[in-house]
Amino acid sequence: MKYLLGFVVSYLCLFNTADAQIIEDAARQRQIPVEIAAPTHQAACTAKQPCPVAFVSAGYGMGHSQYRFATDALNQLGYLTVAIAHELPQDPPLSVSGNLYQTRSENWRRGAATLAFMRAALQEQYPNYDFDSLLLFGHSNGGDISAWLANEGQPYIKTVITLDNRRVPLPRSETIGVLSIRGSDFPADAGVLPTTAEQTRFGSCVVQIPAARHNDMADSGPPQLRRSMAMLITAYLGGATCSALRQQLH
Repeated sequence: MKYLLGFVVSYLCLFNTADAQIIEDAARQRQIPVEIAAPTHQAACTAKQPCPVAFVSAGYGMGHSQYRFATDALNQLGYLTVAIAHELPQDPPLSVSGNLYQTRSENWRRGAATLAFMRAALQEQYPNYDFDSLLLFGHSNGGDISAWLANEGQPYIKTVITLDNRRVPLPRSETIGVLSIRGSDFPADAGVLPTTAEQTRFGSCVVQIPAARHNDMADSGPPQLRRSMAMLITAYLGGATCSALRQQLH
């Protein structure tokens, strides 16, 4: 609890300014809104010692800028954050019927292609940042998009953090760190979450926040929930064990 209270104080002091841009993917005729926020201490980022990068993908129907609790925490940890809008006006709506893994795969594939494009588009523009060790962060459908790309075996993905993704299996990989923060009102589909044995084998971590609602896991959610999620992200990236993360919630 002492650790959590100390973190809350620092978290509440974060007010980083994000740069809103439209980045064109000419090959796919997509005008992609993004918000890019620099690390709190960006002067420490150089071409010789580049700072890490996190791509943030929102839940379906949520604005890509609605995860400041996470981007602020990541900025304080030294990450350049890129919050990416995946759903554009010309896109078909997300399927709500049939075999959802099959009917939604087009959305996830399109989102994964957007993440890959964004990496290629931003590398030269931001030479003081490491795009070869990406952190992919996503809520719900955005977490499914992140997991989809991570499962393609791209060597530039280092970490995946999801908030309550429910459809796409999380990576089972010795080279990709995985943290999944779970709500309490909706279960994930079978096979999405690593088993206890798989978590031990691959070093992944699944943490459930008591009484957390799936749709509240964004800036619009309760302050205590936002603080808990930011605390888990910070502690995990700081090297805390999965058991230590769970203990922080009690």
